[in-house]
Amino acid sequence: MNSSIASENADLKLWYDKEAKSWMREALPIGNAFMGAMVFGGVEREHIQLNEESLWAGGPGEWDQYNGGNREGAYKHLNEVRNLLSKREFDKAHALASKELSGKIKGSKNQDLWEGFGAYQTFGDLYIDVEHAEKISEYRRELNISKALAGVSYKSGTVSHKRTYFASYPHNALVFQFKNNSEEGIDYTINFKSLHENVTYSRDGNVLVVDGAVENNGMGFGAKMLIESKNGNISFNGSTINIKKSNSVVLKLVMGTSYSSSYPEYTGNNYKEKNTSKLEAIKNISFESLKKGHMADYANLFKRVRLNLDGEDKNYLPTDKRLRLYASGERDPKLESLYFQYGRYLLISSSRPGSLPANLQGKWNDKNAPPWASDYHMNINLEMIYWPAEVTNLSDCHEPLIKYVETLIAPGKKSALDFFNADGWVVNTMNNPFGYTAPGWGFPWGFFPGGAGWLSQHVWAHYDFNKDERYLKEQGFPIMKESALFWLDYLVEDEMGYLVSSPSYSPEHGGISSGASMDLQIVWDLFTNCLRACEILDIKDNFYNEVKEARSKLLLPKIGKWGQLQEWKEDVDDPESKHRHISHLFALYPGHQISLEKTPNLAKAAKVSLEARGDEGTGWSLGWKINFWARLHDGNRAHKILKRLLKPTTDEGFEMVVGGGTYDNLLCAHPPFQLDGNMGGTAGIAEMLLQSQSGEINILPALPDAWPTGTVKGLKARGGFEVDINWTQGKLEKILLKSPFSQSVKIRYNNKVIELDMVAGQAIRLNDKLVKK
Repeated sequence: MNSSIASENADLKLWYDKEAKSWMREALPIGNAFMGAMVFGGVEREHIQLNEESLWAGGPGEWDQYNGGNREGAYKHLNEVRNLLSKREFDKAHALASKELSGKIKGSKNQDLWEGFGAYQTFGDLYIDVEHAEKISEYRRELNISKALAGVSYKSGTVSHKRTYFASYPHNALVFQFKNNSEEGIDYTINFKSLHENVTYSRDGNVLVVDGAVENNGMGFGAKMLIESKNGNISFNGSTINIKKSNSVVLKLVMGTSYSSSYPEYTGNNYKEKNTSKLEAIKNISFESLKKGHMADYANLFKRVRLNLDGEDKNYLPTDKRLRLYASGERDPKLESLYFQYGRYLLISSSRPGSLPANLQGKWNDKNAPPWASDYHMNINLEMIYWPAEVTNLSDCHEPLIKYVETLIAPGKKSALDFFNADGWVVNTMNNPFGYTAPGWGFPWGFFPGGAGWLSQHVWAHYDFNKDERYLKEQGFPIMKESALFWLDYLVEDEMGYLVSSPSYSPEHGGISSGASMDLQIVWDLFTNCLRACEILDIKDNFYNEVKEARSKLLLPKIGKWGQLQEWKEDVDDPESKHRHISHLFALYPGHQISLEKTPNLAKAAKVSLEARGDEGTGWSLGWKINFWARLHDGNRAHKILKRLLKPTTDEGFEMVVGGGTYDNLLCAHPPFQLDGNMGGTAGIAEMLLQSQSGEINILPALPDAWPTGTVKGLKARGGFEVDINWTQGKLEKILLKSPFSQSVKIRYNNKVIELDMVAGQAIRLNDKLVKK
């Protein structure tokens, strides 16, 4: 068999020759979007840390002072802030905005501030003690991302041990199997432990029943775990289960909480009844049948895209050693393609239809007070997590974000009225599952009413990549319109007659402004997409006319005194700043207001800003920079930053210093771990190979020299096209283009552009000259 073909068809795996000691750096994640688990792979004691996506502290149980963060009547101070800005009295404007336009949270002392907002909670930990009498050999711990299976294997003397773990989406269950080939069988002891105080344990036959309540808000939670043993005796003692002389143990685990996504109560889910029915549904299904169904379901998503970068397959090395060899300068394009597919694995594992969207850590968290609450951060992080969804052919995984955004409209409308006396809806920097849409309780980081507009870009992208007019009419456009209504009210004319955002802050960088560039770029993007939606849906009403007029008066991106793209309306950019946020380049990526072809001067200014910020950064910042350079068609620079993103690190702190990189388990270090860096890197690799934001499909727009030969299959372009690309020695070899609809399309490769008319279901092959084969 051809070696490249063999490599393409081989399962993609992360693997290690030792057990994990660190949850963040070494444990391996599995998930079905509703639940997550981190597997340590201990020999004498296995540790599996557990999460359920809706288990949160804070929120409704704290409503007396929490009230969704809103400060009624705050808008009465808005005009005074704007007047101070018009007089360029920035310090006074900032002081007043900080006092009157900040969100409320329970408590008046700093140590109490997070109590009402809450945080994502760990559910519990499973510890499985395994009897061993002899020396351990042939140890291997792995995560097969082609099949979404984690596993551990080793020998204890002559006895072979094999463990298999997976998270089933079809049955919403976690399933773990422990096997050995001892003639007499061996003993296992299982313990379920929780960091929560209000937890009880009981037995129902061979089922461990866990019941609990979160201390500060009373949210109920529970689990049921069925223990199956082949020829082994099972006994219970509280949360401890003893299994004697067994060759096979299977654990089937379901979890749930009382959380319901229903504003404003956010409770009422009958999780106990649902846990019972879920466990009943799988009780009599064999482990192998559950595994087979799980793999088939997962493969339907994962196998849509394949990336094969030519080079030696170094998977004979444990992944941690391979990562360090790569960091030393060894070429390993297959590690880069593994990282790309790992991002897709993580998205599938943390975001599926019916689930909540992935949070800062996906669905994996081992603390009750995690960094930044492991929340939904709307000023870059949540959006970045979903950048790969459409282009890597995971539109299904985008749906939870869009459904969640829809649930933010009701609380977001209250925040818009309370703080800005405006129509429409907003969400600011920090958000939780309980409708916290108000500004944060600290400035400037907490103030970002542009969050709804940015999220609306995802709402539009889901249409743009799939062309479902029913979705656009019934779900997409109503969300976008409500966001646009806010901006029609919030924008004000400046002294030059331009519409600006006032007050505004460039996310987490610099001071107050009467027109931070990112706000206006988001609004331009939102208004442009609303106009396109209106035209598609044949809506030419007052809203359409108002948006069209407002867009024509927006203050557009400006070039500053040192050739940079300005971050604020005021030309005050510091060329020495290395800040992690590069928000004023939104118009380059993920927006499309700036491009090399249509706005070369602005693209040049964006490049000047990028050069000034440098190639270092926190994990997610590096992910963003990869995409920026890809949009500037500089594949070598994008690849350089990808290599920087993959730099090994052991830093678990959260000081937001320039320390981003990758842990041994390939999770991205902000630090600490955040899912956004992985997703930004995955999106950036796709962006280097395919772009479609400018009304044409651009083939290999930023191909780096490090990838001279390769193939990619199944990437998705706007319009619903699926694209396969083969290239050799840095040159296009052939393209396969599939269209689900009858439509015309422009294809660009280098400086050549052709236009094709395609019919629904048609596949067209093109050679390196863009001529049909």
